[in-house]
Amino acid sequence: MKKALLVYSGGLDSTVLLYKLKSEGILGGAISVNYSQKHSKELFFARKNCEKLGVDFLEVDLRCLRDIFGNSSLVDNKTNVPAAMYEETVMHSTVVPNRNMILLSIAAARAISAKCNCIAYAAHSGDHAIYPDCRPEFVNAMAGALKVCDYTPIELYAPFVNLSKAQIIAEGAKLGVDFSMTWSCYRGGESHCGVCPTCVERKESFKIAGVPDPTVYSNP
Repeated sequence: MKKALLVYSGGLDSTVLLYKLKSEGILGGAISVNYSQKHSKELFFARKNCEKLGVDFLEVDLRCLRDIFGNSSLVDNKTNVPAAMYEETVMHSTVVPNRNMILLSIAAARAISAKCNCIAYAAHSGDHAIYPDCRPEFVNAMAGALKVCDYTPIELYAPFVNLSKAQIIAEGAKLGVDFSMTWSCYRGGESHCGVCPTCVERKESFKIAGVPDPTVYSNP
């Protein structure tokens, strides 16, 4: 039987996947990583959602990774997160080098020790142009590595890789996700800023999905 460990940020996409795995009866736990991201507030929501669903949760402290991530605007305090549309040229500053390979490798070690035979993460099609480690090619390559990294194969499950964020929101609405308990804003303030690319994408995706957006934006 499949037993999945979720790489869980506390964001909208991974929270929908949390609920999906729970509904399918295959959720074996969730793991989050503090890598000095400015939006570490997402980890609060990750923990709260796992408590709500009764899911085993582990937060790993890897804030030292800031030293190897360079000037990505998500970790470098001297580089501002842009305020613009969710477009490739604008979003390049938000790329955290090789982040998902690192997170999946950490998750693999945890999965092996926790007797999980599957790792799930919520890469989706809206990120393909910007983030190489969310593309199908990357998913397929990592899936191959996970099959041979232990004595028994580990499956990589990325069910949203060809879905848009609007489609993920629609799926979440069916699953009863409380979207107010998710975090997207890369700026990590008291509320969603409403103007950074991820906030813009979040607002637009709720409209496209036809689902009420419960998010509080400081700049609506």
